[in-house]
Amino acid sequence: MKRSLGPRPLAYTTPVWVIGTYDAGGRANVMTASWAGICCSKPPCVNVSLRRATYTYGCLTARRAFTVGVPSADQVREADFFGVASGREVDKVAAVGFTAVASDLVDAPYLAEMPLVLECRLLHALEIGLHTLFVGEIVDVKAEEAVLDATGVPDPDRVRPFVYLPEAQRYRGLGAELGRAFSVGRERRRGSR
Repeated sequence: MKRSLGPRPLAYTTPVWVIGTYDAGGRANVMTASWAGICCSKPPCVNVSLRRATYTYGCLTARRAFTVGVPSADQVREADFFGVASGREVDKVAAVGFTAVASDLVDAPYLAEMPLVLECRLLHALEIGLHTLFVGEIVDVKAEEAVLDATGVPDPDRVRPFVYLPEAQRYRGLGAELGRAFSVGRERRRGSR
């Protein structure tokens, strides 16, 4: 028997991403967002939903570009700070001692300390209610050499991304690998014949 919990944003899991933009004065601004994800393969795109009240909303809308930094688990304090402080009141990048790097592909900065970065050009904005869903085309992915596996792909055990659990208001690391995608289910398929 399942209990009804009512309508709420309760889909596990939500990523912890650091969204990078420039403000009107050209200062690097960052904000942590978790209402986000991959939304298209070709062209490669991500989406992030922001409230109009956030400082980043206006910056992203004006510049039509943003970056996504995927913080490592040892950056949880900085990522949380980026989500609770406002860029209107504080230079968040300077406050934590991180380094903003100007993208050479989009009009947005990224943080040098993030192990994985996606540089995005704004494609669409859809007002939904309290949030506006921004769709960004990924024009490049940058990764620290140290987080790449032998095939040149980011290894989650090296990146160490973490997720946000909205109802519990907690951050969690990723767990153990469960099986190979598009393969582990074939065993079930063979067994059901």
